[in-house]
Amino acid sequence: MGACFSTIKVSGSNSNNTNHNRKEPTKPQTRTATTKKQEVLHSHHQINKNVNNEAEKKLRVKEKQSSKAIPCGKRTDFGYDKDFDIRYTIGKLLGHGQFGYTYVATDKANGDRVAVKRIEKNKVLLLASFIIFDGQIYWFDGLKLDRVSIAMVLPIAVEDVKREVKILQELTGHENVVQFHNAFEDDSYVYIVMELCEGGELLDRILAKKDSRYTEKDAAVVVRQMLKVAAECHLHGLVHRDMKPENFLFKSTKEDSPLKATDFGLSDFIKPGESYFHHAEI
Repeated sequence: MGACFSTIKVSGSNSNNTNHNRKEPTKPQTRTATTKKQEVLHSHHQINKNVNNEAEKKLRVKEKQSSKAIPCGKRTDFGYDKDFDIRYTIGKLLGHGQFGYTYVATDKANGDRVAVKRIEKNKVLLLASFIIFDGQIYWFDGLKLDRVSIAMVLPIAVEDVKREVKILQELTGHENVVQFHNAFEDDSYVYIVMELCEGGELLDRILAKKDSRYTEKDAAVVVRQMLKVAAECHLHGLVHRDMKPENFLFKSTKEDSPLKATDFGLSDFIKPGESYFHHAEI
């Protein structure tokens, strides 16, 4: 018994609680084993809870996206006529831009030649394909874009196509704006049918002049027509934002041919309080 007392020394103990002192070392071991078991069980429970929470979050996000998502690309129905192939035959390529190709087409009913801008639906996305956070623009993969490069990187948006068609409808009838005929679509493309201008770009005619310049008198005739387009846009609550020689075509090759504004891809309807300045690099 003396050996036990000398080996296991407990503060405040005496000979009357000898049995208590002998059992004391085993209690912490029992509590430790129990605690470890509880910790393991708690850990497994927490892991399962976290997994379930993550799965539930993903499911909620998926449900939220599916409920609010607007179809894009080939799934988008723009609401345009679906009988383009029945009414028109596409001919030679006239040119192309960042988002579409322009062709000569023939009206099967009367043989009239028109210009058709064809936009591939696979290149059409929603504006929701990017977000603006803390004053910066982010693509869905996290790529950060500034306000200059975004117009150069992002595909054309559904709303951009619809807005361009709406603007052409608003301005059609003006003598210096290319006339809009109709808009069509099928499973793969959107077709914008317009007046055919075969006189070439204003820029080409400038460069063809002696020393690549107009006389003041000739320049006044051209600039007056361009300003008429700007004034018509403003009367309809529009800003053009891309007035340059490349975006104006002559109706014919005649020297006195009227000038026509043809590209309204960057134009927009004016909304109070918003900025409509476009950087020179765009």
